[in-house]
Amino acid sequence: MNTLYQETIGEGDRHLVLLHGWGLNVEVWRYTAERLAPQFCLHLIDLPGYGRSEGFGAMTLEEMAETVLAVMPPKASLMGWSLGGLVASQIALSAPQRVEKLITVASSPCFTAHEDWPGIRPDVLQGFQHQLSEDFQRTVERFLALQTLGSDSARQDARLLKSIVLNLPMPPADVLNGGLEILRTADLRQPMTQLTLPILRIYGALDGLVPRKVVPLLDVLLPDSRSEVIEKAAHAPFISHPDAFCELAGQFLMSE
Repeated sequence: MNTLYQETIGEGDRHLVLLHGWGLNVEVWRYTAERLAPQFCLHLIDLPGYGRSEGFGAMTLEEMAETVLAVMPPKASLMGWSLGGLVASQIALSAPQRVEKLITVASSPCFTAHEDWPGIRPDVLQGFQHQLSEDFQRTVERFLALQTLGSDSARQDARLLKSIVLNLPMPPADVLNGGLEILRTADLRQPMTQLTLPILRIYGALDGLVPRKVVPLLDVLLPDSRSEVIEKAAHAPFISHPDAFCELAGQFLMSE
């Protein structure tokens, strides 16, 4: 039977599950985890088919959420980056009694741009899906480079992300394709209005994948949630601005 790779670190009695983004694995959280470990018990999970969670094929968002839910602690807060933010949000919708607080990082309930909604143009995501079948590794590298564009440390951050991918087995093409399909089609905007748990949304001001124009729209849609924009950060604010990021996340998680 396929099982998810999970590692647990940290001292605290509050449980926090960390979910990574498309194409990556738990190693992306390494520096974040070191900073948060004194306060929290952290559960770093490789999403199905990514990193060391091998043997899985393409999944829907609901299937991915269900698979992660099966290995989570009975009650925990969730922090999801990008695609991981969608998975974390879907878990909160599927099993609200299991989730204490939700942090989404450089994520959106709807990644695809619509007439009245800023996001990634559908043809860009379709282009990535097409390119995956032609030049697998280069497509992943291009997507990673997009995630750091604009920040002062873009080159260094892109190198770090690339090393995190290349140090572990590359996800199969169907898993990567399935992830892009989730980013292209998922729309949790209306379902998320039903959530009553505390929500913190963290963004990078220079993010090219989740534009900051989405922030005020979600402030209106989810009035009880809190949003924070890290200036000079792009799509990976926890890598480019680790101290500011961990301070925001830690304060929110420790607050009553």
